[in-house]
Order: sequence, then structure tokens, then C-alpha cells
Amino acid sequence: MGSASLLAVCRVHQLLPDEGSVGVTAIDKRPVEGPVKVHKLGLHGDIQASRVHHGGEDQALYAYSQEDADYWAAELGRDVPPGLFGENLRVAGIETTGAVIGERWKIGLDVEVEVTSPRTPCATFQRSMGEPQWVKRFTEAGRVGAYLRVVRTGTIAAGDHIHRLFVPKHGITIGKWFSEPDLASMDALRDADADGEIRLQPEYQDEFERLQRQLAR
Repeated sequence: MGSASLLAVCRVHQLLPDEGSVGVTAIDKRPVEGPVKVHKLGLHGDIQASRVHHGGEDQALYAYSQEDADYWAAELGRDVPPGLFGENLRVAGIETTGAVIGERWKIGLDVEVEVTSPRTPCATFQRSMGEPQWVKRFTEAGRVGAYLRVVRTGTIAAGDHIHRLFVPKHGITIGKWFSEPDLASMDALRDADADGEIRLQPEYQDEFERLQRQLAR
């Protein structure tokens, strides 16, 4: 595998009116020049309009790979520039959907992040894209990208190298858990969490219970 890099750092450009319950959306992310500080809750100067559904330490950053963006550019017949999907980090040479849950990366000289969970597409995303059936298409393609927890704060900039520091042995990827969750994957994640290899965010417990209910029917 070639070297991985950070192609763009994106933060909110402007809050846009939205039909959803919050009334505005912060999905309009665009690349910024120069170094940007990374805090525990995300990029300096970035905001989430709906803190209920977005953000927090377990979803401090959203990363999307250029490889997945290229797929969508071909599918949609339009450019998918960095930030279009509301991502904070556009990366190349490293998987986001294919990242193992709990994987850790070092970005630049000092920032460390941990892959936590898949992005679940919402109606706001569909409205911002203006593509019919967008949530359905995005879900079915399964190229969802990854949320990241900030383990070590610091400063990042476009062009920074990304190094994998640690890949958990359980092997369950963001894409696998999003598209094909099953009891074997659930058990593997639970065991890794119990062993201290990874730290699952609390929402996983709800997902585990939902999965067990579905399969018990």
C-alpha cells in the first residue's frame, strides 16, 4: 500500500437553512488553507448544528476517502469535491469505509485519532445533495466513511501524512458493520471492547440490542 495522506481539511463554510427540526444545517463544509487545530470535539472553528445527532467526542471528525469519492463522482456524473459529503477530512491511500473499528491513525506530527463508527445518512444529507433517493443509494452502496475520536490533539493541514498506528485483531470494518451486521461481528466487537483492545461508543449497545431483537424474530 502506498503512503496515505490528508488531501483536505474541511470545516463549516456557512450555516444553511434546512427543513429539519433544527432549522439550519452545518453540512456545508469546505477546505481551509493552512494548519487547523484539532480539539477533542473536532476542528477549531467547526460547528454541528444538531449536537443531538452529530458531534461529541466519539464523532469529533468525519473522514471520507478519495477512492469512495471517485466512485460517487462516476456514479453521479458530477464532481465530489472535499467537504461535499459534510466530511472534515478527505483522505487518500487509506480506507475509511474499510477501516477496522478501533483502528488508530497518526495525522501529521502530533494528532492521533481512532476510528469509531460508520456515518448513517440522514434527510439533511439528502437535501444538501439534491439527488433523488440519496439516502437509499448511499446506504446501498455502503461507502459511508468513518467517524473518528480524537485521542491526541494538535494541528493538521492538507498534505500531512497519515500513518496507521494500530489495527485491532477483531477485523470488523466500518463497512461490514454498517452493511452486514451479524451476531459474529457483534461478539467480536464486544470481546475486543471487554479486553480493552478498543473502546466502543455507548450507541453500539443499542445497536447490539436491536440486532438481537431482529434476529430473534
